[in-house]
Order: sequence, then C-alpha cells, then structure tokens
Amino acid sequence: MRLRLVVLLTLLVFALAGCGGKESGNQASGKQEFKAQYKIATMTPASHMYTQGAQKFADLIKERSSGRIQITVYPDGQLGKGERELLEALQQGTVDLYAGSTGPIGGFSPSMLIVDIPFLFRDYTHVDKVLDGPIGKQLLDDMEKANLKGLAFWENGFRNLTNSKRPVKLPEDAKGLKIRTMENKVHITAWKEVGAIPTPMAWAEVYGALQQKVADGQENPVAVISTSKLNEVQSYLSMTQHVYSPAPIIMSLKKWQVMPKEDQDLFIKTALEVAPWQRKLGRDSEEKMLADLAQKNMSIVRDVDKAAWQKAMQPAFEEFSKQFGKDKIDAILQTK
Repeated sequence: MRLRLVVLLTLLVFALAGCGGKESGNQASGKQEFKAQYKIATMTPASHMYTQGAQKFADLIKERSSGRIQITVYPDGQLGKGERELLEALQQGTVDLYAGSTGPIGGFSPSMLIVDIPFLFRDYTHVDKVLDGPIGKQLLDDMEKANLKGLAFWENGFRNLTNSKRPVKLPEDAKGLKIRTMENKVHITAWKEVGAIPTPMAWAEVYGALQQKVADGQENPVAVISTSKLNEVQSYLSMTQHVYSPAPIIMSLKKWQVMPKEDQDLFIKTALEVAPWQRKLGRDSEEKMLADLAQKNMSIVRDVDKAAWQKAMQPAFEEFSKQFGKDKIDAILQTK
C-alpha cells in the first residue's frame, strides 16, 4: 500500500512539472514578456517643461509598449530634495529616470561641465546642432562611466540673473551680491570673476534662502523663475543669458542594463522624439512668462551689456577651455 502511494505521488509530481507555470508573453518559446513600472523624477513643478516632457515621454512609452511599461512622474522634488541626491539615487537604482539640469552632472561625469562654460552657445539653433549631433551623443555616452545612461538632451534654457537688491545691467552691478549657484565649479568660477559671492545650494532650499535673505539672488532660465514663483522673493530679473543650460533625460544604468534591446531602442527613440517638443515649450512661452512676471511687479532688465558680461567671464571661459581642450571647444564654437 505504501509503495503504491509513493508511486502515485511521484507520477503526480511529474505530471505537474510537465504542465509548468504560465508566464506572460511568448508562451511557445517559454520567454517571459518584459514588464516594468518606473519612476521618473524632476525638481520642478508640474507646469515646468521638464515635468511636461517627462509626462509626454511616459505617455508615449506606455502607448508604444501597449501598457507593458508604465512610468509614473514625480515632480517638484518628491523623490529627493536636490539634484545631486537624485543623481545618486539613479546610480543606486532607487530612482529609475530623471530629467534635470546639467549643472550637478559635472560632479559625476566631468565631461558634461563643458556645456556650462559661459557664452559658449550663440543661440538656440547652435544649441540644437551641437547637442543633437556627435558632440551631444558623446557627452551622453560618457555618463555610463558614472552608472548613468543619458538618453537625450532636453532643455532648461539660457540662464539669467535675479536678485532682491538692485537692477543689474553691468557685471560690476553684481559685485558683492550673494548668488545661489548649483554645485558646479564652472558656474562658481564665473560668478567669482564678476565679483559676486557664489553660494552653492540644493534647489529645494533656494526659495527659503531668498525669502530669508540668506542669498540675494540666483540664476536660472525664465521658465524656472516663472514656474517657481521667484518673483515673490526677487525684485529684479536681468536678461544676462550668460550660460545655456541643457536638461538631459537620464536613466539608472542598473535598470537600463536589464531591459531588452528592443525596449532600450524604444526609450532612446522616444526621448529623442520628445526633445524638440519639450524645447519648444519653453522657447514659445518665454515672452509670455516675462510679461506675466512684469505684471506681478518684477522689474525686467533687458538692456544688459552682454559684451561686458562676456568679457568679465572670459577668464572662466579660458580656464575651462584649457581643461577640456581647445579642440573640443573649437568643435562646439565652429558647429553651424
């Protein structure tokens, strides 16, 4: 009896093993369908073009993967109080994707600092040619050494100075102002050359620091100034346009490496496709934002002497040109 029971149990085990557990996807080959849920973080409000770009990217990925891949957008620093913190989370794989300024990226991938050299880019046409070409691709690829996967360059915009003290037209007008900067040695050096006092600070702390007069001013593109309501704590906006600030969309290399090749291709293709759409958001709305800020009693200083600013920041340009190599700087300057 006991022997018969053992035989029956053995047959049952083999029968169950033959049936196997059902997996989603290609059942004939036994290949499991890749499904994933990701988090993409930004430090900006939902109304800012970083976050709008992230949402557009998430929607397209969901649609093009037939719902296999879903991405949830976390704006306004919900997943970390600063850009450095979010980049570290990407390295560790606790945050999956991030869209934000190149400013802090230089601390992880030094070659990226080249785009933060003052007065390197002439205009938006020049920007697009450089960042969408081989130079931009190399900068994105370099991030892999830091366990980050650059997908595409989106946009933050040309940076401008705000402050609560006085109108600033000439570089000497900024002398002695405590200016919040990103943790970026190019920016810090450039503001020292002007005679300002650069104060590196995480973005989440900036509004409070300006409100409490810990810092006199900060520098950012118009879209950030507008969507972050800096007019409530700053009186003057000077259109210095001293640095162009790209905004790469970046993925955790750990998460990237476990994705099937076809999904990697989908992510890059979609990120590149969103790029011109996302850039256009800020470019088309800048004048409207400036008018809105002026209506809210922010003084817009348009007649800045850009030649004087370029001359004042030239030592920083030359210092970092040596660091990155004249050939690389010339390749950017000569792109047409």
